[in-house]
Amino acid sequence: MNAVLIAVGVMLILSLLRINVVLSLTVGAVIGGLVGGLNLTDTIEAFVGGLGGGANIALSYALLGGFALAISRTGIPEVLVKAILKVVQREGDSQKQGAAKALIFLVLLAMAIMSQNLIPVHIAFIPLIVPPLIKVMNMLQIDRRLIVCILTFGLVMPYMFIPAGFGLLYQGIIVEQLGLAGLEISLSDVPKAMAFVAVGMAVGLIGAFFAFRKPRQYDDLKVEVTSSLDKEVNTLHILFAVVALIASIIVQVMTDSMIIGSLVGIMVLYITGALKVKEADEVLSDGMRMMAFVGFVMISANGFSAVINATGDVETLVTGAMTIFNGNVSIAVLVMLIVGLIVTMGIGSSFATIPIIAAIFVPIAMELGLSELAIICLIGTAGVLGDAGSPASDSTLGPTAGLNVDGQHNHIWDTCVPTFIFYNIPQIIFGWIAVVFFL
Repeated sequence: MNAVLIAVGVMLILSLLRINVVLSLTVGAVIGGLVGGLNLTDTIEAFVGGLGGGANIALSYALLGGFALAISRTGIPEVLVKAILKVVQREGDSQKQGAAKALIFLVLLAMAIMSQNLIPVHIAFIPLIVPPLIKVMNMLQIDRRLIVCILTFGLVMPYMFIPAGFGLLYQGIIVEQLGLAGLEISLSDVPKAMAFVAVGMAVGLIGAFFAFRKPRQYDDLKVEVTSSLDKEVNTLHILFAVVALIASIIVQVMTDSMIIGSLVGIMVLYITGALKVKEADEVLSDGMRMMAFVGFVMISANGFSAVINATGDVETLVTGAMTIFNGNVSIAVLVMLIVGLIVTMGIGSSFATIPIIAAIFVPIAMELGLSELAIICLIGTAGVLGDAGSPASDSTLGPTAGLNVDGQHNHIWDTCVPTFIFYNIPQIIFGWIAVVFFL
């Protein structure tokens, strides 16, 4: 049996059984190495030797998490929530329901998109902003499945297409892992390759608006609203937070480094006093802890990839795949996209999927004669597939946490199923078309 298939199969099965992903990757790597003819010592050495490749991403995640939590403590989220509630409730009282709905949709979409780049707080904004809006949404009879689709679009589309914040991390992983697999590319190529897939997500969002346009009745139950909305906000701290965000983005663009960008943002908050010294250690530690899991997954995935490459079975797999596909590029691309969907659905992280699939897919794609843009699109799409729709993904868990505060929103049927239908299916179709087009 091919060691690559065994390693990936073990990892997938353990992940789908809800075994910790880091443990699943480690066990899969060890078994794959032994099956591939390596002894236990060589397998461990290869795994440990590959861990360093994920250090950059792990540190990026840690600093970004700390910066995100520090920004959230300055009062920016509270200011935004109060402004939203003030306008939405006024519109509802004046019976301009269409305008009120449109405002809610636009604000939540904008917040979700900005949470990935401009104000990189990821899903941290959802529990703060969504629960206070539940009463208004009930009054307007908005189907919460539509809100889920709006939020998930904003959480996923930006990082796969916009090279800033989490997008810089995701696209940086693609560049790094394709390089390790033998294909050197530029970061600027990734948005070009992923543009059509992003259009596919936009089509899915439009479809969700059509499918969930009808009013849906919810019981008007009492909802616990975050008490931080009542706290006094320091206007000067808001100004300093904006300065920190701008400085972070500028440095990030100039250096192509999320580490340096986050560090500059944190230092601005320190220097201006927006982040108090006596609170800084706790805030930054909590923020880093929030993102630590994904960082460990990335480190483990690099070790996993190193063991797979050390077995030498990637070349054997490529040769076998060419025989199975018999040169049919279209079928090969579709199969690889579906495999990416399965991997990400099990792991729940697009970022952790890329190192796993790149070592296998890149050699096969190169053997099939795919162009650089086609390979980037294939890997990028296969990685992002399943982020929407996965029960274990932040992109689904976050919206459910915000919308289920009154117990009237089911995680699987009201979040995972709608996002799977309206995003994963268009991503497969548009990704497949894009890869074939880039040939």
